[in-house]
Amino acid sequence: MKGAAADPSWAGGSVGERAVCVLCPNPSPMTLDGTNTWLLAEPGSDEVVVVDPGPLDEEHLAAVIDQVRESGQRIALTLLTHGHLDHAESADRFHELTGAPVRGFGRGHDDVRAGETITVGGLEILAVPTPGHTSDSFSFVLPADNTLLTGDTVLGRGTTVVAWPDGNLEAYLESLSHIEALTRAGTVTSLLPGHGPAVSDAAATVSFYLRHRAERLAQVREAVARGAKTAYDVVETVYADVPRSVWPAAELSVNAQLEYLRTHA
Repeated sequence: MKGAAADPSWAGGSVGERAVCVLCPNPSPMTLDGTNTWLLAEPGSDEVVVVDPGPLDEEHLAAVIDQVRESGQRIALTLLTHGHLDHAESADRFHELTGAPVRGFGRGHDDVRAGETITVGGLEILAVPTPGHTSDSFSFVLPADNTLLTGDTVLGRGTTVVAWPDGNLEAYLESLSHIEALTRAGTVTSLLPGHGPAVSDAAATVSFYLRHRAERLAQVREAVARGAKTAYDVVETVYADVPRSVWPAAELSVNAQLEYLRTHA
């Protein structure tokens, strides 16, 4: 679960040949070091895809635009991994500032489609639905780099929240299994998350996420068997190892776990 301390070694910057992170200055227990706004471009191209412009922070948006302009490039498209405010609140304002279209799932006629290949300036991006954290969560594969932009589905540090009731644990486990299959196939070897540092070993990280969820489910089942009546009762015992500042988020995940256990008895 989010809530790990900020990592002073992660301040964004270039990751590989095709990705640059501009870190939004919105650190918190729920956003770790801040929101990662990713700039993607094919080497030699002047067209950039921005993934998750972040919250409505004018200074951050200006920093993103300046970074692109100083590189002699232009913003051609904005993609959203999901609709949470720390990732997408600025989407309409960013469109006003750049003129670039904004695409995500559930935004209307220009929705991102499952399995769609998006091509901008020679850069190929494959859209992969990964619901669970939220119902509208998408991840994006960069086939040329064997990397996956995961939004909040997989973080660079710690684990994430299943944001019940919109989030759903069954869907989340299926999404993790889908990502695991991509790692087994060699399609994905590294991750560019929405929060925290880039992940070089995607397979190990996703395996850890699946083990962690299984362990938490077992702990929740045991807490209920011992008499826990509410999600908060479960949090007090099962999530005693995480900071109290993220207990409200933990309660969302517990509600998702309880719902899962009711339908998978």
